[in-house]
Amino acid sequence: MKTRPKEDYEPRNIILNLRVNKEEAEWIEQKFQNSGMKSKSDFIRMMIFQGQIIKVSDNFVRDFRRKYTSVSNNINQIALRLNASGNIYAEDIAEIKNGVNVIWQQLKYFQSLLLRVKPSPTLEVLQRPKTED
Repeated sequence: MKTRPKEDYEPRNIILNLRVNKEEAEWIEQKFQNSGMKSKSDFIRMMIFQGQIIKVSDNFVRDFRRKYTSVSNNINQIALRLNASGNIYAEDIAEIKNGVNVIWQQLKYFQSLLLRVKPSPTLEVLQRPKTED
């Protein structure tokens, strides 16, 4: 969750109790553990207000980061050669295009996964009443 600006902060001092059976408690705990979130309160709040939490596989992120870093390094090396020699070669351009295509394909795949998620109804964000200072 994003951090709110300090002036918008309102302490959360109201406790809500929720009764569930053992099976539901285990299900909630499993979902919380799989979410990767640190706070169960934040997890439950997000589930109530936003309806879903999407956890991206660490392997997917690691693979994407590796590919992105590889392409970035190649582009930097080509830029250094270009600055040193003043020449750019067709192979360099092809290498950049190929690297960008690899990243693009990865992003398209990720987008296709996100598009399969059914959106849940969203609540309008409740605004705090404005007070005159």
